[in-house]
Amino acid sequence: MTPIRHNASDSDPVLDAVRDCVLAVGVRRTTLTDVARRAGVSRMTLYRRWPDVRSLVGDLMTREWIEVATRAMPERAKGIDARTLIVDGLARGAEAFRAHPLFRKIIDVDPELLLPYVLDRRGASQEALLELLADAVREGHADGSVRSGHPERQARALLLVAQSFTLSLRTMTDEDDADLSTEAFSAELRTILERTLTP
Repeated sequence: MTPIRHNASDSDPVLDAVRDCVLAVGVRRTTLTDVARRAGVSRMTLYRRWPDVRSLVGDLMTREWIEVATRAMPERAKGIDARTLIVDGLARGAEAFRAHPLFRKIIDVDPELLLPYVLDRRGASQEALLELLADAVREGHADGSVRSGHPERQARALLLVAQSFTLSLRTMTDEDDADLSTEAFSAELRTILERTLTP
């Protein structure tokens, strides 16, 4: 599968600093002054790249989410078809997102930050994921493991399913009931993806 490419630096001290601030106090209580102090740069240095905390957090989320998705997607191995890679990658990715400290902090403290990417527009990380998924779907068409169809539409449908299991799963689970546990729903996600993709 094609690796995801992105512009955010993996070791950007400013993004590392804003991550620490958000994990400590949430987005609303994070200031550019706090980030600058933590990163060891001036506020003017930050203002040259980011007009406000939200744009800075947007770049942070892009970096973090792409890293999660990249790590979740398994490497292509001999004898493994594209459908298996897609199902494994999306199921593992949904679990990894739900466990990610930054994602959990935003969901718990600043969930409105994610609403534009759910209701109004796609973000940079979503675009990168769609590119990765569309390439994987095309590979599945070529090896016969994925049903024929419009690859971009199929990729978007897959991401919609994975996003719902990532963002809304806790509204549906009951950890006291093994049949409605997070683990049971993770298995259900795999089943949905497998049946959606199988020719």
